[in-house]
Amino acid sequence: MRGFLGFISLLFLTAFLAAAGVLFGLHLYSDTGPLSQEKFVIIAPGSGVSTIAATLDSENVISSPLLFKIAVRLSEKQSKLQAGEYKFERGISMDRVIDKIASGDIFVRQVTIPEGKTSYETVQILKAHDGLKKSETKELSIPDEGSLLPGTYRYQSGDTARAIIEKMRSGMETALNTAWEKRAGNLPLNNKQEALILASIIEKETGAPEERRRVAGVFINRLEKGMLLQTDPTVIYGLTEGRHAQDGEGPLNRRLLTRDLRKDTPYNTYMNEGLPPGPICNPGKESIEAALNPERHDYFYFVADGTGGHAFSKTLDEHNRNVAKWRKIRSGQ
Repeated sequence: MRGFLGFISLLFLTAFLAAAGVLFGLHLYSDTGPLSQEKFVIIAPGSGVSTIAATLDSENVISSPLLFKIAVRLSEKQSKLQAGEYKFERGISMDRVIDKIASGDIFVRQVTIPEGKTSYETVQILKAHDGLKKSETKELSIPDEGSLLPGTYRYQSGDTARAIIEKMRSGMETALNTAWEKRAGNLPLNNKQEALILASIIEKETGAPEERRRVAGVFINRLEKGMLLQTDPTVIYGLTEGRHAQDGEGPLNRRLLTRDLRKDTPYNTYMNEGLPPGPICNPGKESIEAALNPERHDYFYFVADGTGGHAFSKTLDEHNRNVAKWRKIRSGQ
């Protein structure tokens, strides 16, 4: 009898300890975790549950790798855990850690390069971006003008500016090839490089999306007639070589002057016929598409209208009147 009572007591003790263990595990699972401050942790691609548990433990995100593995398997989330960089807040609980990784709540690092930036300006943006690895930025060379596709690019901690540049190069190649295949017929553009040059001019001439194809049509009309393009942004590029002033007063840090239009550079389209020898910035997809699918019309001239857009005209007399209006508006600003 005494042996039986001892056996029963042992069973109760075992059950009690098991219950206590479960309660303790639930406490660790849902209670405040050990992380003392916000931390970024990268879960490598191909990591299994054990590797993830070890990574989180080494970073002090969780207090028990064993409990993490048990909880993941009991919740049947082992196949849902996703690689990537995660931001874990101070004291995050284990259940929240698992939910975050299983839902792919990855921390997104990104850098945005606006349309119309030169390659020099693009490199300066990447050098100044805090999230990218700095060890090789001083050695960055300036990529060929027009070779980089503007846009927003995602990256992970430890990625380099050079890696972003390679993504931009690949993106531009794809965008240009795609647009070239869908180009309109009978364009005075002999190859993709000429299309890229024209797209870069369009990008610098208008910031209004609805105007891009119309502006493209003006330049196509002038090319077909053998007229000088006479576009100010090309003159500016010839003066700056893309190393624009950064003082908020425009690329020259002053207005373009009449004497600048007489400066003999290969990019001066007031003096040289046809397209300049290369792009003058990195155009976006929309400007590339506009260059290769221009609006067909009879306009040969355009000038700013004071509203952020442009006034288009078919004759020089009409254009001169529009120019006079613009000068009056500008003198009053």
